This record gives sequence, structure tokens and C-alpha cells, in this order.
Amino acid sequence: MTEEFDQVKRIVVVGGGTAGWLVAARLAAHYELSSETLTLTLVESDQTGPIGVGEGTWPSMRTTLNKIGITETEFVRECGASFKQGSKFIGWSRGAEDYYYHPFSLPQDHAEENAWWSWQNLANNEPFADSVSPQPAVCDRDLAPKQISMPNYAYALNYGYHLDAGRFAGLLMRHAVERLGVCHIKDHLIGVESDSDGDIAAVIGKNYGRIEGDLFIDCSGFESLLIGKHFEIGKVDCSKYLFNDRALAVQVPYATELDSISSVTLGTAHDAGWTWDIGLQHRRGVGRVYSSSHQSDEQALEGLKSYLKREAPHVDFESSSPRKLSFESGYRSKFWHRNCVAIGLSAGFVEPLEASALVLVELSAQFLTDQLPAYRSGMDAVADRFNRQFTYRWTEIIRFLKLHYAISSRDDSAYWRQHKESDSIPESLRSDLARWNYQAPWHHDEGRIDDLFPSASYQYVLYGMGFQTRDPVLRSRSHARRLTQYRERQLRTQQAQARFCEHLPTNRELVRQLQSQSFSSVPHSAVERL
Repeated sequence: MTEEFDQVKRIVVVGGGTAGWLVAARLAAHYELSSETLTLTLVESDQTGPIGVGEGTWPSMRTTLNKIGITETEFVRECGASFKQGSKFIGWSRGAEDYYYHPFSLPQDHAEENAWWSWQNLANNEPFADSVSPQPAVCDRDLAPKQISMPNYAYALNYGYHLDAGRFAGLLMRHAVERLGVCHIKDHLIGVESDSDGDIAAVIGKNYGRIEGDLFIDCSGFESLLIGKHFEIGKVDCSKYLFNDRALAVQVPYATELDSISSVTLGTAHDAGWTWDIGLQHRRGVGRVYSSSHQSDEQALEGLKSYLKREAPHVDFESSSPRKLSFESGYRSKFWHRNCVAIGLSAGFVEPLEASALVLVELSAQFLTDQLPAYRSGMDAVADRFNRQFTYRWTEIIRFLKLHYAISSRDDSAYWRQHKESDSIPESLRSDLARWNYQAPWHHDEGRIDDLFPSASYQYVLYGMGFQTRDPVLRSRSHARRLTQYRERQLRTQQAQARFCEHLPTNRELVRQLQSQSFSSVPHSAVERL
């Protein structure tokens, strides 16, 4: 093959929605598109819509939006977004009213000192997250993580977003097409054409006909038109670890325009799963996640009704239409095969706990941006690296999500009891739990510099749920110094908590301000944090 014909010059994204448009925008913002060098075409069906039930993001979304070229002010206005500072888990440990926070901010001085030891010895039964971070107190008051005077994407406390997925996809589409030069084709695909060597040569639109490409990105969602249906790449089944396979989702209006907007995703456990509750600007998104092996659809519907009766009594449930979602817990055995790479739901899905779906899209788009193969002859090596990296990431996510269930003290239903059975816990997690009985998670638990979950995340979940790590009998020579340092950190945490609670606006106040004002255009480095 000559160098000219070996070049990767035509990228085709199959499927729109958040995944398709995020990938297209990320690539188009980085590479100069032209008919001579590189073209990027996104084709999406005119017969099916996106899943779009509302989404939460990680803080990484701020970097992604900034690289794409969308200002934070525009994003918040266009997507009905609010500010998310972590998750609050209710009823996961013992049931009833117990709760803990998994905030996005790391513990004070996390790089130098393991906060567990000080908390275990000196915190006087104060919840772990509250002891090591000012963020839970901020979230208790539904405060925002920044002020209107701060620049786009700058912060006082680390944060992501709650957003309307449908509106987000629309913003990304307009930005990618009107500002970045992405070609948009609205057509229903009816076929896939292969080259003699097995690569995809073109996808066939019902009206448009052949759409040729050198690299095809499958963002077709659960349909998985290319990686699943065409190449028949199977899935790794994860249902033995994570049982949930259904969700009922509904949009809930606020009682009044003055209702507070939560700064965290609320996750409330029930006897066969959990219920998410996220606050956007104009509504809440509520969904009951459950295992069909442990609860019928009718029972789930009644459970959702009971939740809304308690948490949103102004809502007429009978007039709402909950949307039922069914999914299989698993991921592709291979994400990149020949000249096709799967991103988003086509690559896999487990459950919406900890909002990991969008971050995998972001990471996949980043990988493609950094390592896009210029030639087909070099694609297989890149594909092998992608497959190894994202297989690791999926196993990492499953391991972390399972932790939320495996250490629960709940035994009020078969669902919770079975989650604690040894054969339902990944071997790597079983090994870690045995070690964490005697040694708290710390930097040595982070196998790679790009691990998705730092040791602090494991600490927030473990000690939030009441896990016990035995205090070592031996005392180091630095014992007295560590006590002094802990008291200093505790004082700084309390001072930061008071400062933030005094000066930060509420989530509701900040999104209201953004309707008529914009975040500052001053560079991030020029602004001091609170």
C-alpha cells in the first residue's frame, strides 16, 4: 500500500448523543479539518434519540470543555447545569438514616500525610470526610464551589456538574458543526460495507448512501452497530459482581423557583438497589436502579412512587411517565478492532453509580486526540494499547463500584446479603479488603499514575461506611510530630470550612447570577482561591 492510501484522512463517528458529539468536538478542536488533510463526519440516525436521562460528571469535564473551546458560562446556561461537588450516600451502610460523603476534594495535605491515622486516633467519632475536608459542610448547605467573580473553570473547591444530557448533546453538536467544522449527516444506517482485508470501508445510509472512512468510531449506544453487530465482538459479563440491570427514571419539577439545588448526587439505598436524585437548574432527575433478580418492575415502580411521595410530595406521580431502562452489566472484550473503536455505551455499561460512564468517554476521546494514528499500518499497535488501557479501566471501575456493596452491614434483603458473598467480589478487591483490615489505603495502593480512583476515594467509601482498619500497635519516632501536624490540619480544615460557608453563594444563587452575568475572563492563575 502506498503512503497516500495508507493515511488516515477520513474519520467517521457513528452515533450522536453525548458520546458521539463529545468525541467529535474533542478531535475537531485539536486537529485542523480540511478536505486535504483530515475530515470528520458524524452520522446519526433520524429514527432514534439519545438515552438522555440526566447525567453527573467528574471534575475532569471542566478540562474537557475548556479544551473544546466552550466557556463555562455558556455551558451552564445552555445545559441547565448546576455544580456537583461529590456524592452523598444514604442508607448504604446500615440502612435507615445513616449517610456519608464522597467529596471531590482530597483530604487536607493528602500528598504528604495519610489522614486515616489522625482521624482514627483523634477525631472523636467525627465522620471521616467531615474530619479531613471542608467540602461536606459546604454540601450540607447546598453551597456552590465558586463565586461569580472567578474565571471559567476556576474553583474554591473541586467540582463537576449535573447536566441535562439531551441539551448537552445539542450544545456539543452546534459547537462542533458551526465552530469546528464537523460534517453532520442525519440518516438511518442500513448497512456496513467491508474491504477485502476485513476493515470497514463505508457505512450505508438509507438516504445518503455510502459514507466512506479510514477510521470509524462506534458511538451508536446499546445498539453497538459496528463493534457489536458487524464485528460481533462479545462482552465480558460483570453481572456476578454488580447485580443491577434495570432503572426507572423520571423528571421532577421543583416545588418553587426558590427551592435549593443540591451540590451532590444523592444516592439512597433500598432493598434491591438504590435511587439517584440530582438537581439541575429547572428540575430534578430521579431514578430507581434495581436488580430484576431481586425486585419486579411493579415493585420498583411502587418503590419510586414511595420515594417521590417522601422527597417530592408536590409531584403528582400518576401523571408522570417513568422511563424504563434495561441494561446488561459488562464491557467489550475488545474495544478497538481493525479500523473501528467503540466509545460510550457501545463499549459497555455497568450501572450509573459514581457517574463513571461519561469519564470513560472523556478518556477515550483524550486517548484518540493524543494518539490518533496517521497511517493504517500503525493503527493495530495503537489499538492494542487502547484495548489494554481500557480493559484495565473497566476492571478498576467494577472493583470500586463493588466496594460500595461488599462492605455494607445491611442484611435486610437477599440483595445485600448476596453482595457480600465471597464469589461475588472480584479477587483483587478481596485481597485489598484483607490488607485494609491492617493497613489503610494510601499512595502505595495506586498502581498507576493515571488510576481513576485515588486512595482518598477508597478511604471516603471505606470509612464512610464504617470499615475498621486496626490501629497499629507500633509507634514511629514521628508519633508526637504527627499529632501536632494533625491538630494543625484540623484547625486549617475548620477555618476553611467557616470561610467557605461564609463567602460561597448557594448553588441556586450562582446559577441565577449566570443568567445575566458571566464568569471572569481573568486567567485562572491570576485569581486567589478563597
